[in-house]
Amino acid sequence: MDTQRETEDTKRELTSEEEEERAKVDVWKYVFGFVEIAVVKCAIELGIAVAIESHGSPMTLLELSSALSCDPSHLYRVMRVLVHLKIFKEKPTELGPKGYAQTPLSKRLLKSGENSMAAFILLESSPVMLAPWHGLSARLQGNSNPSFEAVHGEDVWSFAAANPDHSKLINDAMACDARVAVPAVIERCLEVFKGLETIVDVGGGDGTTLRLLVETCPWIRGINFDLPHVVSVAQEYDRIENVGGDFFCCVPKADAAIIMWVLHDWGDDDCIRILKKCKEAIPNDKGKVIIIEAVIEEDGKEDNKLADVRLMLDMVMLAHTNTGKERTLKEWGYVIGEAGFSRYTITPIHAVQSVIQAFP
Repeated sequence: MDTQRETEDTKRELTSEEEEERAKVDVWKYVFGFVEIAVVKCAIELGIAVAIESHGSPMTLLELSSALSCDPSHLYRVMRVLVHLKIFKEKPTELGPKGYAQTPLSKRLLKSGENSMAAFILLESSPVMLAPWHGLSARLQGNSNPSFEAVHGEDVWSFAAANPDHSKLINDAMACDARVAVPAVIERCLEVFKGLETIVDVGGGDGTTLRLLVETCPWIRGINFDLPHVVSVAQEYDRIENVGGDFFCCVPKADAAIIMWVLHDWGDDDCIRILKKCKEAIPNDKGKVIIIEAVIEEDGKEDNKLADVRLMLDMVMLAHTNTGKERTLKEWGYVIGEAGFSRYTITPIHAVQSVIQAFP
């Protein structure tokens, strides 16, 4: 069923016969739903997008298979799927036969670049992150520890601390998201950062978020604050200081704290504890905590192309964390209020997240 037909179907109620016919097709999406992510992961690991980008023009099957040291017959079958999914497209080449060319989507599979999401895909499709999904139903029935712990014997943060390769996957994935979200924040909410001299990024990972901020806002000095094993491998940037610590204990002092995709990892009680520490770190007069997180519509009728992503993220929290969740507007109001903030504002942006400002 094509997109236009799906859109038309959403505007009217399907008959029982139409529902039955649609179900016969849609069920196969779930039978083989894992195949798409497996093929996309294969494309990233082989470096298909990188090879075509480096070539500078469409590549024939033989050119691509030679560049990747792949069996051309096998590669053809993979490329046939990727073209069908509109990840790559076919175009004529200088040699005559059709070749494979980049699309805006395939460029997001490059292993580097400001729009790359390759590291995020590799994280979520890694054996470490896939295994907990098999225990999701057991967790709901109360028959096991949280899914990640049931498989790996410890929570995701302890596992990352003990496994540097997995920790790097997490940091690289968060950097991918920062390169998408921070420009959207700046485009919509640049005024949020005016008048601030210092800002601490709580759970800032490799420092990508702060680097993007200080490049756009040269009047700001940043403090990248995260666990010691995380900041120990963070890059050095001008006007950014890397500080190791535990945000449950204290947060470095600054005019404002920014915290992106951290609070959804924690249940309400822990979320309130973190927010209280952020509040202690900022001045009462001009301070603010800038929360970059998803907001789920409470009525379930969110009219937004990213609504599905927010709901899927909530399932990721259920599978990968002990108490984490994506929050509704009402739930954000609760934790912000319980942390002692007097007021807050929420501004949607062109990203999965919104900008939530909490004021002392």
